[in-house]
Amino acid sequence: MVETVRGAVDTAALGTTLMHEHVFVLTPDVLTNYGHRYWDEELRVADAVEKLTRLRALGVETIVDPTVVGLGRDIPRVARVNAQVDINIVVATGLYTFDELPRFLQNQGPGARFGGDEPMIEMFVRDVREGIAGTGIKAAFLKGVVEEKGFTGDQERVHRAIAATHRETGVPITVHTNSEHRTGTLALDLYEAEGVDLTKVVVGHAGDSNDLDYLRSLADRGATLGCDRFGLDRFNPTDRRVATVAALCAQGYADRIVLAHDASCYIDFYLGDAAQEALRRAAPNWHYEHISRDVIPALRHAGVTDEQIATMMIDNPRRYFGG
Repeated sequence: MVETVRGAVDTAALGTTLMHEHVFVLTPDVLTNYGHRYWDEELRVADAVEKLTRLRALGVETIVDPTVVGLGRDIPRVARVNAQVDINIVVATGLYTFDELPRFLQNQGPGARFGGDEPMIEMFVRDVREGIAGTGIKAAFLKGVVEEKGFTGDQERVHRAIAATHRETGVPITVHTNSEHRTGTLALDLYEAEGVDLTKVVVGHAGDSNDLDYLRSLADRGATLGCDRFGLDRFNPTDRRVATVAALCAQGYADRIVLAHDASCYIDFYLGDAAQEALRRAAPNWHYEHISRDVIPALRHAGVTDEQIATMMIDNPRRYFGG
């Protein structure tokens, strides 16, 4: 079984799965203070319902949403959307930071001014076992970041807490990485040292790289490659992403690849109508439907079999969550 916004489901019922999509990416204090400039709750919920309904009509049955603290996680809002769409949404716990911890965590925990046990472990375990923010909706995986700077001291704390939660609960991990700087290797090194089962780790954004040696080095350790930014051409154009996935499949790595876009219904990194329109012009394929409509046909044309596509989009997500 795996926990979703609508409750626990059998992993066999996940079906075709996009393994890294957000419903909303928001900045809560900006939304609270300046949301009148760009946010209409009813409009945004209705828009999300429409977009996810279209995705479901294309045969996608599940999205895995790694929106955690630091990206504006609001589970009641996501639940309101999900109540109107027949799709599984799997949610996460963890912390998204490229560098420093929030102040309230800097003053407590190992090495902090007031010391004590690591509070993030209790936070993450509670989200997994009891549910998030009193909703009863349980996180089914963990999320952290290792960006261009590598592991800062604060980030190490996050990832050691993630590893400890993984050991205690068994839930898997997705880690945002920077492929240009090969930080997937840093993440796996720390996780391995912390006793994490690397077969339960997705190296997020690995698909930004076309370096087959780097990608194989991650997969050969048991990790799954997140080829999960289709449509974000500024990091890697679609044709090159397709060629890389096809090459890996030809070399026997289909069982260690998952696919997604890292898209969302609304991301307030681009505030207001003008910025949203500029985003659509700059990244016209960065949306939930690109893989179904464009990428899968391109993969088939590149020699990837339907069996390998099913492995990447059905079997690997099921296995990741314990099926």
